[in-house]
Amino acid sequence: MKFIINREEILAPLQQIVSVIEKRQTMPILANVLMMIDDNQLVLTGTDLEIQIIAKIQITTTSTGSVTVPARKFLDICRLLPTGAEIKFEQQDDRVKILSNRSRFSLSCLPAENYPEFAESSFENQFFINSGKLKKALDKTIFCMANQDVRYYLNGLLLNISNSKLKLVASDGHRLSIYEDQLDQATGFEARIILPRKGVLELCRLLDDSETEIKVEFSSNNIKIFFNNLIFSAKLVDSKYPDFSKVFQQDFFNQIHIQKQLLKEALTRVAILSNEKFKGVTFDISPDSLRISTHNPEHDEAEEELFIEYQGEVLSIAFNAQYLLDAVANLDSELAVLTIASNASSCFIDEPNECPYKFIVMPMRL
Repeated sequence: MKFIINREEILAPLQQIVSVIEKRQTMPILANVLMMIDDNQLVLTGTDLEIQIIAKIQITTTSTGSVTVPARKFLDICRLLPTGAEIKFEQQDDRVKILSNRSRFSLSCLPAENYPEFAESSFENQFFINSGKLKKALDKTIFCMANQDVRYYLNGLLLNISNSKLKLVASDGHRLSIYEDQLDQATGFEARIILPRKGVLELCRLLDDSETEIKVEFSSNNIKIFFNNLIFSAKLVDSKYPDFSKVFQQDFFNQIHIQKQLLKEALTRVAILSNEKFKGVTFDISPDSLRISTHNPEHDEAEEELFIEYQGEVLSIAFNAQYLLDAVANLDSELAVLTIASNASSCFIDEPNECPYKFIVMPMRL
Protein backbone atom coordinates (compact mmCIF):
# COMPACT_ATOMS: atom_id res chain seq x y z
CA MET A 1 0.00 0.00 0.00
CA LYS A 2 1.58 3.24 -1.18
CA PHE A 3 0.23 6.72 -1.98
CA ILE A 4 1.06 10.44 -1.98
CA ILE A 5 -1.39 12.99 -0.60
CA ASN A 6 -1.45 16.68 0.27
CA ARG A 7 -1.59 17.47 4.01
CA GLU A 8 -4.77 19.58 3.61
CA GLU A 9 -6.65 16.73 1.89
CA ILE A 10 -6.16 14.25 4.70
CA LEU A 11 -6.04 16.51 7.78
CA ALA A 12 -9.74 17.50 8.07
CA PRO A 13 -11.16 13.97 7.48
CA LEU A 14 -8.62 12.56 9.95
CA GLN A 15 -9.62 15.11 12.63
CA GLN A 16 -13.30 14.22 12.14
CA ILE A 17 -12.59 10.51 12.53
CA VAL A 18 -10.22 10.72 15.51
CA SER A 19 -12.87 12.48 17.62
CA VAL A 20 -14.98 9.28 17.83
CA ILE A 21 -12.01 7.14 18.86
CA GLU A 22 -11.94 6.76 22.66
CA LYS A 23 -8.58 7.32 24.39
CA ARG A 24 -9.10 4.23 26.58
CA GLN A 25 -9.92 1.18 24.48
CA THR A 26 -10.90 -2.37 25.37
CA MET A 27 -9.29 -3.53 22.10
CA PRO A 28 -5.93 -1.97 21.09
CA ILE A 29 -6.90 -1.92 17.40
CA LEU A 30 -9.79 0.46 18.14
CA ALA A 31 -7.18 3.16 18.87
CA ASN A 32 -6.19 2.86 15.20
CA VAL A 33 -7.71 4.28 12.04
CA LEU A 34 -8.43 1.80 9.24
CA MET A 35 -6.98 2.94 5.90
CA MET A 36 -8.02 1.27 2.64
CA ILE A 37 -7.26 2.09 -0.97
CA ASP A 38 -9.89 1.00 -3.43
CA ASP A 39 -10.64 2.31 -6.91
CA ASN A 40 -8.51 5.48 -6.54
CA GLN A 41 -10.17 6.28 -3.23
CA LEU A 42 -8.53 6.43 0.17
CA VAL A 43 -11.14 5.31 2.72
CA LEU A 44 -10.50 6.17 6.38
CA THR A 45 -12.59 4.50 9.12
CA GLY A 46 -12.73 5.12 12.87
CA THR A 47 -15.10 3.56 15.41
CA ASP A 48 -15.71 2.90 19.10
CA LEU A 49 -18.22 0.15 18.11
CA GLU A 50 -21.14 2.48 19.04
CA ILE A 51 -20.39 5.20 16.48
CA GLN A 52 -18.47 4.99 13.21
CA ILE A 53 -17.24 7.65 10.77
CA ILE A 54 -16.01 6.81 7.28
CA ALA A 55 -14.27 9.47 5.16
CA LYS A 56 -13.52 9.05 1.44
CA ILE A 57 -10.74 10.98 -0.30
CA GLN A 58 -10.04 10.87 -4.06
CA ILE A 59 -6.37 10.11 -4.77
CA THR A 60 -4.28 9.01 -7.73
CA THR A 61 -2.42 5.76 -7.09
CA THR A 62 -1.84 2.38 -8.68
CA SER A 63 -1.57 0.49 -5.40
CA THR A 64 -4.32 -1.14 -3.35
CA GLY A 65 -4.39 -2.57 0.15
CA SER A 66 -5.44 -1.83 3.71
CA VAL A 67 -3.79 -1.27 7.08
CA THR A 68 -4.57 0.27 10.50
CA VAL A 69 -2.32 2.93 12.03
CA PRO A 70 -2.39 4.65 15.47
CA ALA A 71 -4.99 7.37 14.90
CA ARG A 72 -3.80 10.12 17.25
CA LYS A 73 -0.12 9.74 16.39
CA PHE A 74 -0.90 9.84 12.66
CA LEU A 75 -3.12 12.91 13.16
CA ASP A 76 -0.44 14.72 15.20
CA ILE A 77 2.17 14.04 12.51
CA CYS A 78 -0.11 15.40 9.76
CA ARG A 79 -1.20 18.37 11.89
CA LEU A 80 2.36 19.46 12.73
CA LEU A 81 3.71 19.22 9.19
CA PRO A 82 3.91 22.55 7.30
CA THR A 83 0.82 23.82 5.44
CA GLY A 84 0.64 22.42 1.91
CA ALA A 85 3.18 19.66 2.64
CA GLU A 86 3.15 16.54 0.46
CA ILE A 87 2.91 13.32 2.46
CA LYS A 88 4.25 10.01 1.15
CA PHE A 89 2.71 7.00 2.84
CA GLU A 90 4.21 3.53 2.39
CA GLN A 91 3.44 0.24 4.13
CA GLN A 92 6.34 -2.15 4.82
CA ASP A 93 5.27 -5.34 6.58
CA ASP A 94 4.07 -4.40 10.09
CA ARG A 95 5.22 -0.77 9.86
CA VAL A 96 4.25 2.27 7.81
CA LYS A 97 6.69 4.94 6.69
CA ILE A 98 5.49 8.55 6.46
CA LEU A 99 7.79 10.89 4.55
CA SER A 100 7.41 14.61 3.96
CA ASN A 101 10.24 16.80 2.70
CA ARG A 102 13.00 16.17 5.29
CA SER A 103 10.70 14.58 7.90
CA ARG A 104 10.73 10.81 8.38
CA PHE A 105 8.35 8.82 10.60
CA SER A 106 7.87 5.10 11.13
CA LEU A 107 4.73 3.81 12.88
CA SER A 108 3.82 0.33 14.07
CA CYS A 109 0.60 -0.86 12.45
CA LEU A 110 -1.88 -3.68 12.96
CA PRO A 111 -3.40 -5.82 10.19
CA ALA A 112 -6.65 -4.52 8.68
CA GLU A 113 -8.33 -7.94 8.81
CA ASN A 114 -8.37 -7.69 12.63
CA TYR A 115 -10.33 -4.43 12.56
CA PRO A 116 -13.83 -5.11 13.99
CA GLU A 117 -16.80 -4.82 11.69
CA PHE A 118 -19.48 -2.29 12.64
CA ALA A 119 -22.66 -4.33 13.02
CA GLU A 120 -25.55 -2.88 10.99
CA SER A 121 -28.97 -4.21 10.10
CA SER A 122 -30.78 -3.45 6.84
CA PHE A 123 -32.19 0.08 6.72
CA GLU A 124 -35.96 0.23 6.16
CA ASN A 125 -36.50 4.02 6.24
CA GLN A 126 -34.82 7.00 4.65
CA PHE A 127 -35.35 10.73 4.20
CA PHE A 128 -33.45 13.77 2.92
CA ILE A 129 -32.85 17.00 4.84
CA ASN A 130 -30.77 20.16 4.44
CA SER A 131 -27.73 20.05 6.77
CA GLY A 132 -28.35 23.62 7.99
CA LYS A 133 -31.90 22.69 9.01
CA LEU A 134 -30.71 19.57 10.88
CA LYS A 135 -27.88 21.51 12.57
CA LYS A 136 -30.33 24.14 13.82
CA ALA A 137 -32.70 21.42 15.11
CA LEU A 138 -29.81 19.78 17.00
CA ASP A 139 -28.48 23.10 18.38
CA LYS A 140 -31.91 23.95 19.79
CA THR A 141 -32.33 20.61 21.59
CA ILE A 142 -29.03 18.97 22.59
CA PHE A 143 -28.41 21.14 25.66
CA CYS A 144 -31.38 19.43 27.37
CA MET A 145 -30.05 15.87 26.96
CA ALA A 146 -29.25 13.98 30.15
CA ASN A 147 -25.70 12.87 30.88
CA GLN A 148 -25.24 9.43 32.47
CA ASP A 149 -28.81 9.27 33.77
CA VAL A 150 -29.99 5.84 34.99
CA ARG A 151 -33.01 6.35 32.71
CA TYR A 152 -30.73 5.68 29.76
CA TYR A 153 -33.33 6.70 27.16
CA LEU A 154 -32.86 10.30 28.39
CA ASN A 155 -29.12 10.13 27.51
CA GLY A 156 -30.01 10.82 23.91
CA LEU A 157 -32.35 12.59 21.53
CA LEU A 158 -35.74 11.54 20.22
CA LEU A 159 -36.11 11.84 16.44
CA ASN A 160 -39.71 11.57 15.31
CA ILE A 161 -40.61 11.47 11.60
CA SER A 162 -44.28 11.67 10.70
CA ASN A 163 -44.55 11.79 6.88
CA SER A 164 -43.19 15.29 6.15
CA LYS A 165 -42.99 16.43 9.79
CA LEU A 166 -39.72 16.36 11.72
CA LYS A 167 -39.68 16.54 15.51
CA LEU A 168 -36.65 16.44 17.82
CA VAL A 169 -37.02 16.17 21.59
CA ALA A 170 -34.44 16.14 24.39
CA SER A 171 -34.97 16.05 28.15
CA ASP A 172 -33.05 15.30 31.33
CA GLY A 173 -36.21 14.99 33.42
CA HIS A 174 -35.95 18.57 34.75
CA ARG A 175 -36.27 20.42 31.44
CA LEU A 176 -37.29 19.65 27.90
CA SER A 177 -36.61 21.12 24.46
CA ILE A 178 -38.75 20.39 21.44
CA TYR A 179 -38.11 21.37 17.83
CA GLU A 180 -40.60 20.87 14.98
CA ASP A 181 -40.09 21.53 11.29
CA GLN A 182 -41.24 20.42 7.85
CA LEU A 183 -39.19 18.22 5.53
CA ASP A 184 -39.04 19.24 1.85
CA GLN A 185 -40.19 15.78 0.75
CA ALA A 186 -42.90 13.58 2.22
CA THR A 187 -41.49 10.29 3.57
CA GLY A 188 -44.69 8.23 3.67
CA PHE A 189 -43.84 6.66 7.03
CA GLU A 190 -43.99 7.36 10.76
CA ALA A 191 -41.10 6.41 13.04
CA ARG A 192 -39.56 7.27 16.43
CA ILE A 193 -35.91 6.54 17.21
CA ILE A 194 -33.52 7.61 20.00
CA LEU A 195 -30.02 8.74 18.99
CA PRO A 196 -27.29 8.23 21.64
CA ARG A 197 -25.79 11.30 23.35
CA LYS A 198 -22.26 10.87 21.99
CA GLY A 199 -23.58 10.30 18.48
CA VAL A 200 -25.70 13.47 18.64
CA LEU A 201 -22.73 15.58 19.82
CA GLU A 202 -20.46 14.15 17.11
CA LEU A 203 -23.08 14.68 14.41
CA CYS A 204 -23.62 18.28 15.49
CA ARG A 205 -19.87 18.89 15.26
CA LEU A 206 -19.63 17.35 11.78
CA LEU A 207 -22.46 19.45 10.28
CA ASP A 208 -20.34 22.47 9.35
CA ASP A 209 -21.74 23.07 5.86
CA SER A 210 -25.26 24.55 5.94
CA GLU A 211 -25.98 24.00 2.22
CA THR A 212 -25.40 20.25 1.84
CA GLU A 213 -28.28 17.86 1.25
CA ILE A 214 -28.08 14.97 3.71
CA LYS A 215 -29.39 11.46 3.24
CA VAL A 216 -30.52 9.73 6.45
CA GLU A 217 -31.19 5.98 6.60
CA PHE A 218 -32.31 4.16 9.74
CA SER A 219 -33.67 0.89 11.08
CA SER A 220 -34.92 0.04 14.58
CA ASN A 221 -31.34 -0.20 15.90
CA ASN A 222 -29.03 1.77 13.55
CA ILE A 223 -28.82 5.13 11.81
CA LYS A 224 -26.61 6.04 8.85
CA ILE A 225 -26.11 9.59 7.55
CA PHE A 226 -24.42 10.47 4.24
CA PHE A 227 -23.07 13.98 3.59
CA ASN A 228 -20.20 15.32 1.48
CA ASN A 229 -17.53 12.57 1.59
CA LEU A 230 -18.50 11.31 5.04
CA ILE A 231 -20.67 8.44 6.25
CA PHE A 232 -21.73 8.68 9.91
CA SER A 233 -23.21 5.58 11.60
CA ALA A 234 -24.49 5.04 15.14
CA LYS A 235 -26.27 2.38 17.15
CA LEU A 236 -29.62 3.62 18.44
CA VAL A 237 -30.83 3.52 22.05
CA ASP A 238 -33.08 0.49 22.39
CA SER A 239 -35.89 1.96 24.45
CA LYS A 240 -39.19 3.86 24.35
CA TYR A 241 -39.16 7.62 24.91
CA PRO A 242 -41.65 8.80 27.58
CA ASP A 243 -44.87 10.50 26.47
CA PHE A 244 -44.38 14.22 27.05
CA SER A 245 -47.59 15.40 25.30
CA LYS A 246 -49.48 15.82 28.61
CA VAL A 247 -47.35 18.85 29.46
CA PHE A 248 -49.18 20.75 26.70
CA GLN A 249 -52.65 19.63 27.85
CA GLN A 250 -53.09 21.89 30.85
CA ASP A 251 -54.21 25.39 31.81
CA PHE A 252 -51.72 28.26 31.91
CA PHE A 253 -51.41 31.68 33.50
CA ASN A 254 -51.15 34.75 31.25
CA GLN A 255 -47.95 35.11 29.24
CA ILE A 256 -45.03 37.09 30.65
CA HIS A 257 -43.07 39.18 28.10
CA ILE A 258 -39.56 40.22 29.08
CA GLN A 259 -36.44 41.50 27.31
CA LYS A 260 -34.19 38.48 26.76
CA GLN A 261 -30.89 40.27 27.40
CA LEU A 262 -32.12 41.89 30.64
CA LEU A 263 -33.35 38.52 31.93
CA LYS A 264 -30.05 36.81 31.04
CA GLU A 265 -27.95 39.45 32.77
CA ALA A 266 -30.14 39.54 35.90
CA LEU A 267 -30.20 35.74 36.18
CA THR A 268 -26.42 35.54 35.76
CA ARG A 269 -25.83 38.11 38.50
CA VAL A 270 -28.31 36.64 40.99
CA ALA A 271 -27.05 33.08 40.38
CA ILE A 272 -23.61 34.07 41.75
CA LEU A 273 -25.01 33.84 45.29
CA SER A 274 -27.30 30.86 44.74
CA ASN A 275 -26.69 27.44 46.32
CA GLU A 276 -23.77 26.03 44.28
CA LYS A 277 -25.35 22.59 44.00
CA PHE A 278 -28.98 23.45 43.15
CA LYS A 279 -28.61 26.93 41.57
CA GLY A 280 -32.11 27.82 42.80
CA VAL A 281 -33.60 31.29 42.22
CA THR A 282 -37.10 32.51 43.17
CA PHE A 283 -39.35 34.43 40.77
CA ASP A 284 -41.90 36.73 42.46
CA ILE A 285 -44.19 37.81 39.64
CA SER A 286 -46.73 40.61 39.86
CA PRO A 287 -48.26 42.87 37.17
CA ASP A 288 -45.40 44.68 35.33
CA SER A 289 -42.74 43.47 37.81
CA LEU A 290 -40.49 40.43 38.23
CA ARG A 291 -38.32 40.08 41.35
CA ILE A 292 -35.54 37.47 41.09
CA SER A 293 -33.96 36.53 44.41
CA THR A 294 -31.76 33.85 45.96
CA HIS A 295 -29.84 32.94 49.12
CA ASN A 296 -27.32 30.25 50.06
CA PRO A 297 -26.23 28.29 53.17
CA GLU A 298 -23.64 31.03 53.94
CA HIS A 299 -26.60 33.47 54.31
CA ASP A 300 -25.59 35.51 51.26
CA GLU A 301 -28.51 37.07 49.40
CA ALA A 302 -29.11 38.59 45.97
CA GLU A 303 -32.11 40.31 44.43
CA GLU A 304 -32.95 41.98 41.10
CA GLU A 305 -36.16 43.61 39.95
CA LEU A 306 -37.14 43.77 36.26
CA PHE A 307 -39.93 45.41 34.32
CA ILE A 308 -42.14 42.86 32.48
CA GLU A 309 -45.31 42.86 30.39
CA TYR A 310 -47.74 40.79 32.46
CA GLN A 311 -51.32 41.25 33.56
CA GLY A 312 -52.47 38.48 35.86
CA GLU A 313 -52.41 37.18 39.39
CA VAL A 314 -49.40 37.38 41.70
CA LEU A 315 -47.12 34.29 41.49
CA SER A 316 -44.10 32.93 43.30
CA ILE A 317 -42.10 30.07 41.76
CA ALA A 318 -38.49 28.82 41.91
CA PHE A 319 -36.22 27.47 39.14
CA ASN A 320 -32.72 26.24 38.52
CA ALA A 321 -31.04 29.41 37.21
CA GLN A 322 -28.75 27.51 34.81
CA TYR A 323 -31.68 25.69 33.18
CA LEU A 324 -33.44 29.02 32.58
CA LEU A 325 -30.24 30.62 31.24
CA ASP A 326 -29.67 27.73 28.78
CA ALA A 327 -33.21 28.07 27.45
CA VAL A 328 -33.20 31.88 27.20
CA ALA A 329 -29.76 31.87 25.50
CA ASN A 330 -31.18 29.63 22.75
CA LEU A 331 -33.96 32.06 21.81
CA ASP A 332 -33.41 33.98 18.56
CA SER A 333 -35.73 36.92 19.26
CA GLU A 334 -34.96 39.85 21.57
CA LEU A 335 -38.14 39.22 23.55
CA ALA A 336 -38.66 36.13 25.73
CA VAL A 337 -42.14 34.81 26.49
CA LEU A 338 -42.59 32.84 29.73
CA THR A 339 -45.82 30.89 30.23
CA ILE A 340 -46.30 29.18 33.60
CA ALA A 341 -48.75 26.28 34.04
CA SER A 342 -51.63 27.10 36.39
CA ASN A 343 -50.63 24.22 38.70
CA ALA A 344 -47.01 25.56 38.69
CA SER A 345 -45.72 22.26 37.24
CA SER A 346 -43.80 23.77 34.31
CA CYS A 347 -42.73 26.97 32.59
CA PHE A 348 -42.71 27.29 28.80
CA ILE A 349 -40.04 29.57 27.31
CA ASP A 350 -40.42 30.67 23.70
CA GLU A 351 -40.78 33.71 21.45
CA PRO A 352 -43.68 36.12 20.75
CA ASN A 353 -43.80 35.09 17.08
CA GLU A 354 -44.36 31.58 15.74
CA CYS A 355 -41.09 29.64 16.03
CA PRO A 356 -40.24 25.94 15.52
CA TYR A 357 -38.93 25.36 19.05
CA LYS A 358 -40.11 25.47 22.65
CA PHE A 359 -38.23 25.04 25.91
CA ILE A 360 -39.84 23.79 29.11
CA VAL A 361 -38.28 24.08 32.58
CA MET A 362 -39.74 22.34 35.63
CA PRO A 363 -39.83 24.41 38.84
CA MET A 364 -37.98 23.40 42.00
CA ARG A 365 -38.74 23.60 45.73
CA LEU A 366 -36.49 25.89 47.72
